[in-house]
Amino acid sequence: MTTLIALIPALPLLSFLMIVLFGRLLPKRVVAASAVGSVSIAAVFTVIAGIALLSLPGNEKVIASRVYTWMSAGGLTASVAFVLDPLSLVFCFVITLVGALIHLYSVEFMGREEGFNRFFAYMNLFVGSMLILVLADNLLLLYMGWEGVGLCSYLLIGFWYKVPENGFAARKAFVVTRIGDTAMIIGLFLLFASFGTLNIHDLMEQASSKWISGSPLAVISALLLLGGALGKSAQLPLHTWLPDAMAGPSPVSALIHAATMVTAGVYLITRTHVLFALAPAVMTTVAVIGAITLLVSGFSALAQTDLKRVLAYSTISQIGYMFLAMGIGAWSAAVFHFMIHAFFKALLFLSGGAVIHLLNDEHDIFRMGGLRKKMPVVFYTFLAGAASLSALPLITAGFYSKDQILWFGWSSAASNHWLWAAGITGAMLTSLYTFRLVFITFFGELKTQPGHKPGRYITIPLVILALLSLAGGFIELPENIGPVHLFSRLFDGVLPEVKSAMIATPESLFQLMSGLISIAGVYFAYLLFLKKSPIVKFRKNRLYDFFYSGWKFDKLYDILFVKPVVWFSEIDRHDFIDNVYTSVARLTGLLNSLISKTQNGRLRWYVLFLAAGVVVLITIMISL
Repeated sequence: MTTLIALIPALPLLSFLMIVLFGRLLPKRVVAASAVGSVSIAAVFTVIAGIALLSLPGNEKVIASRVYTWMSAGGLTASVAFVLDPLSLVFCFVITLVGALIHLYSVEFMGREEGFNRFFAYMNLFVGSMLILVLADNLLLLYMGWEGVGLCSYLLIGFWYKVPENGFAARKAFVVTRIGDTAMIIGLFLLFASFGTLNIHDLMEQASSKWISGSPLAVISALLLLGGALGKSAQLPLHTWLPDAMAGPSPVSALIHAATMVTAGVYLITRTHVLFALAPAVMTTVAVIGAITLLVSGFSALAQTDLKRVLAYSTISQIGYMFLAMGIGAWSAAVFHFMIHAFFKALLFLSGGAVIHLLNDEHDIFRMGGLRKKMPVVFYTFLAGAASLSALPLITAGFYSKDQILWFGWSSAASNHWLWAAGITGAMLTSLYTFRLVFITFFGELKTQPGHKPGRYITIPLVILALLSLAGGFIELPENIGPVHLFSRLFDGVLPEVKSAMIATPESLFQLMSGLISIAGVYFAYLLFLKKSPIVKFRKNRLYDFFYSGWKFDKLYDILFVKPVVWFSEIDRHDFIDNVYTSVARLTGLLNSLISKTQNGRLRWYVLFLAAGVVVLITIMISL
């Protein structure tokens, strides 16, 4: 079984190497089979390993696999070693299953692209890096996977590199996330200096025994790790890269938003929850950042006209819910919403990508419309994903995962009613902007005729993800609906339970409220964007433009950081340091011109210089 665990990340990486080394010699179908097959087999191995893991008793649900010692120097010993426990199992299951479906979809979506082989090489490296990240038993190996997904996001966002805007978006993602990565690596240095190890299990044990709650070192370490999580998971203030990341192909967007990149921060915080629990102030910060982020991005999504940018802001908002849950100690609720979000967000990006693909790369939702009859499979699967994202009550998986967070937002001992208010407001915004997207894109007048119908490689992943988006939530039900707690019981002894406050109000009342809020959002979207009722008019104004620009964060950062750096660089362009290097270059050029004059094509001069050199060499040898 230990070998099987090591093979889970190894298979996509081996496929990556094969495509890189031999891709030019292989036909497309072989490359596609290698890419899809490697991730699919990794998914099968994950299921087999998961069954073996769940058969273990009690708190012994851990399977370790050590491959080799990676480095040993200066007191630091790090191995290429993997650990499968309930937390890494859930993440591996989502990464491999959703990743395999996205790969299958990509075979048709990218079939006519010039960089077909390059695309699948990057995708397999992306999946392999993410699997290393979640399976690593030490923070150094985790960080290698962390940087691997950062590199792959850069390569895939800028996949169509001939368009300058795509290259800019890729660089922006790389630079912004690098800010968080820098904070994270400093945090790793601090943890190693404090405990002499980067093994995650040993670190958490030593931290809980040597640091008291509120310890300055615990707070600083948690803040530094939080910085890394904010960058990768696109939370305020490091969220600005994600909407521009839509420059990549739609399968890339699905992979980044659902199964890899943006969920890395959620995994990091959950994996090091012991450290965060020792820093209550940082936990509160995590919850507040999540609450603010879900509101800011929700309002931004409401004003977008690009289909994929709406979904991008939606992802930022839903990750905000996960941060809110983690900040109040609802760890399993955060992971549960991560899994359900992966299903419906991958579905939305893939079905939305199918719309864009079939409309000859049209992204503007106001140039779509009337597509439900032209592409019924895409419409109904998109509707399933939209219903789950909007958390329509009882019938969707998103209701059960989001409602759990909202309930803990009210009833948790670490919660605050303002956090609950932010969450319930975000729920209204979510259903409003989601069904705005549905009504404008699929209803009304047909404005752009689809070029062709999607094939089975596109429709099969959509149907599977639609079923998961609707039925996946029934593995974890509220107490008043049914005694089904398969997901939360999985984490018994792995993640702490939520500390509840004494609440007199029944949970059913809050469920009713959240359900009505979601339905009300759909109804208002119907009035505003389908019926265009004169009772409620949706006008474009300065506030709309403010939301459309993402609250002008890019402009703010341009003023605060970019322009001052450019201004100082212009002033400092001709400083003495540049003069030193300019002088060296000029001296080199002068010497080159002098020496080149000796190359005049006359043999007697060459013989003369050779003889002179021999004389000088003999003289030196004699003198020594």
